[in-house]
Amino acid sequence: MAEAYVQVTTTTDSRKEAAELARSAVTERLAACAQLIGPIASTYWWEGEIESAEEWMVLFKTTTDCFEDLAAQITEQHSYDTPEIIATPVVAGSAEYLSWVREQTTE
Repeated sequence: MAEAYVQVTTTTDSRKEAAELARSAVTERLAACAQLIGPIASTYWWEGEIESAEEWMVLFKTTTDCFEDLAAQITEQHSYDTPEIIATPVVAGSAEYLSWVREQTTE
């Protein structure tokens, strides 16, 4: 049976919070790696208005087995009322890298 991997994305309004989310997920082995990207410009609907904000994106590299726990941790620690938590399946990747992801997310 093939292993299943995902890349999970969230955004936040500060580099500090993004770094805290990343470190927490890696420390708890819910992600093998977390990358911060930013600042990025976001435009979105919120409470009936179009908003624009500078945000930081966090990309977590993990397994589908860890997704629910990672999503729960992001939700608990995130400052947003409705944080973005999107899992994108990894369709293909180097066997060595994916093996490393699996090893790092297994206690």
